[in-house]
Amino acid sequence: MTDHVYKKIELTGSSSIGLQQAIENAVDQASHSIDNMRWFEVVETRGHIDDGKIAHWQVTIKVGFTLPS
Repeated sequence: MTDHVYKKIELTGSSSIGLQQAIENAVDQASHSIDNMRWFEVVETRGHIDDGKIAHWQVTIKVGFTLPS
């Protein structure tokens, strides 16, 4: 196994569909400008309530990626 150095960034994804879609939206958008993403961790979940129902989800994640050697 090769040794790596990782960097972590924090992102917040949103979705009107659900938690998983909010996470996938954040990872997908980040993949356009960040190479070598390896893992994520959920650090915060929140949402917007409209008329007594969940209208929107926001999920904050930390994404780890390897730095070039």
